[in-house]
Amino acid sequence: MQSADGQAFEEFVRARSAALVRYGYVLTGNPHDATDLAQEALARLGSTWSRLRRKDDPEGYVRTTMARLHISWWRKHRRERLTGEMPEQAHTEPGFAAADGDGGLWQALALLPRRQRAVLVLRYYEHRSDEEIAEHLGVTRGTVRSQAYRGLSKLRASWHSESTTRQEGMVQSGR
Repeated sequence: MQSADGQAFEEFVRARSAALVRYGYVLTGNPHDATDLAQEALARLGSTWSRLRRKDDPEGYVRTTMARLHISWWRKHRRERLTGEMPEQAHTEPGFAAADGDGGLWQALALLPRRQRAVLVLRYYEHRSDEEIAEHLGVTRGTVRSQAYRGLSKLRASWHSESTTRQEGMVQSGR
C-alpha cells in the first residue's frame, strides 16, 4: 500500500508528464533528449516529493530542474553540433507534430546556441518574465536580456536569408 505522498506523486506524473516531455523538446530540439530530460527531472522530484515545500506548484520545480539540467548538460557537451536530420524512426507525439508545423521555426531555433534558445523558449513559449528566466537559468537579468537580443537577431537573420533564398528560387523557376 502506498502513502498519500506516493499516490499524489504518481497522479502528478500521469497528468503532467506529456507536457513536460514537450517542454523538454522545446529546450533540447530532440525527442529522445526531451524524454531523458523529463525522466531525470521527475526522478529528482520523486526523491524530494515528501520534502517539497510548495506542493501547489510542483511543475514549476520540475521545469526549473529541467532547464538547469539542460544547461548543465550542454556545458559539458558544447562541442557537439545539432543537425537538422531526423533519426531513422520518427517519434510521433502529437505535441511535436504541432511544434514542427511552424514553417521551420523550430529548426531555426535549434541552430541557436543553447542558452539563447533556452531564453527565447522561456520568454516566448513559456511567457516568463526576465526575472523568472534569470532565476530558472541561474543567471542575471542582464544576461537574459542580452541572450534574448542576440538570439532574436540570429533568428531574424536566418529567416531573412531563408526567405530571400526561397524568393530567388521562385524567380528562377518562373513562378
